[in-house]
Amino acid sequence: MTFQLKTFSKILLAATLIVGVSGQARARTTLEMAYMPIVPCSQLFVIEGMGWAKDAGIDLKLTRFPNGPAIVQAIASGKMDVMCFGIGPAMVTRGKGIKLKVIAAGIVNQIGVIAQGDLVEYFEKHKNGKDALMAFAKDKGRKPKIASFPKGSVPDTVTRHWLLRSLGMQLSDVELIGMGAARVQQALLSRSVDAAGILEPILTIVESKLPDAKVVARATEMMDGQPGSTIAAREGVIANHRDALVKLIELHIKATELLKNDPAKAAPHVKNFVAKGLIDVETIQKSLESPSSNFKANPEEIKDGTQYMHDFQKSEKIKTNVSVDGLFDFSIYKDAAKNLGM
Repeated sequence: MTFQLKTFSKILLAATLIVGVSGQARARTTLEMAYMPIVPCSQLFVIEGMGWAKDAGIDLKLTRFPNGPAIVQAIASGKMDVMCFGIGPAMVTRGKGIKLKVIAAGIVNQIGVIAQGDLVEYFEKHKNGKDALMAFAKDKGRKPKIASFPKGSVPDTVTRHWLLRSLGMQLSDVELIGMGAARVQQALLSRSVDAAGILEPILTIVESKLPDAKVVARATEMMDGQPGSTIAAREGVIANHRDALVKLIELHIKATELLKNDPAKAAPHVKNFVAKGLIDVETIQKSLESPSSNFKANPEEIKDGTQYMHDFQKSEKIKTNVSVDGLFDFSIYKDAAKNLGM
């Protein structure tokens, strides 16, 4: 009798393992995901670094892009299921008639203006940014060169808002140059531009490498409440893999809390994705603790800011073919939060 019970127990255990493994195999979902190597996508880096996605039965096939508009091009060509990119490119994608939904927020108030060299002295000398930039142009005999991401991206839009609405200037008063993240950093470090409207970790890296570099304007002065990175998915992916996306957003929420409460633990994982791991972990941790790193997850919290950015882009003809109609799907986040007991 004892032998029979032991034998039965072994068979039952084996059957359980087989069912478990086969069930896991059936439950696994592969998602092609686009991202940019920037701090606003840190939740994704934590999820991958900690192995959470794999443990949850989600295989993320990650593709790196230099900026949001490049991701828009990939989406338009039929590539990518899910993406971490700015709300600006998300509105552009929707404006193109591509069926895509924002399912989670990533960060707010992420952009700052960092200046280097002589321009810093002008900001320290004058009471406001307009006076500083105009005096610099007068004394130097040239317009200040300000770098950002390509036109229509969040950094570019926020930088234009700062110049036009916050400072009351004309775009013709400066030379605004659009480029990818790596090029912005290189341009600042090589002193080929005077300033940049940009995000982390570039703000922290440049300040650490150039003794005369300084952040001269923060997000609240540029466009307060600005939405930044988001997690978005094609509507077809939502329809076919909704359970996997809910699980992914559960992990996104978990990663958001880790970034806010224990940046030291998150930093090594972010380091491996940002600048291909060539930045030291201390600098990455500092960038996670920066005033420009305000991590969020709930997409409802960026709805109003998104509408404002949309209206500004349209009014200034930055991007006229943008849309917020049907842009958000709040239900995935709500289900994820409910599963977490929030």
